[in-house]
Amino acid sequence: MKRHLFTLALAALPFWPLGASAQTSIGLQNYSLVGNYAVPALGDLTLELSAVTYAPDRGTLFVVGDEGLGVVELTLTGSIVGSMAFNWAGTGSSNNDAEGLTYLGGGRLVVVDERPQIAYSFSYATGGSVMLAAQAQAPVGSSPGSVGNVGTEGISWDPRNGSFVSVKQDNPMELRAGGLNFAVGGGTSTMTTLFSGATSLFGVNNFADVQTLSPVTALAGTLAANNLLILSLDSRRLVELDRTTGTVLSSLDLAGFTQQAIEGLTVDSLGNIYLVAEDSGTANSRLFVLSAVPEPGSWALMLAGMAALGWRLRRA
Repeated sequence: MKRHLFTLALAALPFWPLGASAQTSIGLQNYSLVGNYAVPALGDLTLELSAVTYAPDRGTLFVVGDEGLGVVELTLTGSIVGSMAFNWAGTGSSNNDAEGLTYLGGGRLVVVDERPQIAYSFSYATGGSVMLAAQAQAPVGSSPGSVGNVGTEGISWDPRNGSFVSVKQDNPMELRAGGLNFAVGGGTSTMTTLFSGATSLFGVNNFADVQTLSPVTALAGTLAANNLLILSLDSRRLVELDRTTGTVLSSLDLAGFTQQAIEGLTVDSLGNIYLVAEDSGTANSRLFVLSAVPEPGSWALMLAGMAALGWRLRRA
């Protein structure tokens, strides 16, 4: 009995840092850097990391670099678990520019080629190779054809309804949401543009990635579960957005983290945030981990809860 109560107490602790305001906002102002890891070089596979996604059923991260050589699975501290190569033959891609990545579950991933703004859905197999032209695909962008090096920079899957959100870098900046109907040889899209800006939007100058907050367990059923995190490379900033109104609810300055280009963003089920930065001429890309620090009111509630659990343990 004692062991059971203690286990329940520990399991509850990770949800406390989100605090009372988690009903409407994750509160980026309460987040601090708790991990900074060099990602081991795996040839050129990990040197220019541009996107990251969390796999809750595996407890790992997947990353891609903008050279588009393949996808790499990492532990939550940046160690390499395995990798899978991309074969771009027959896709018509001009630069094999993998910039967006999201996890659907069961080992299935979606990767986006930035310039033609095409998403490919495929199953991950450690040590294997995937011919993308033979996989189900769908268009992501608002305009057909290549938009050059300012296309889709990020994509995120919403597990509540199977929809997607994506961001286009700039010229113009776009935040889009809706469904993707994947099909081999060319699918369709019901995504629409929620917000667009010529030079700035939500207080930032470009978009590098986007992440839904619905996977965070503690936010289930709250207004905050509908919010989005948006990463800006040029502004070196992370913002939390109300996707309905376009209101910025919280933000975090990333300028002090590193001089390397931070391009990828994801969140785990406990609300921890993971960012990846490309090597930017250094020896390694990097993985940054951010966690929330409890608000003052939450500390009091947490201490009271732990005291009550301690009393129950003594009685048991």
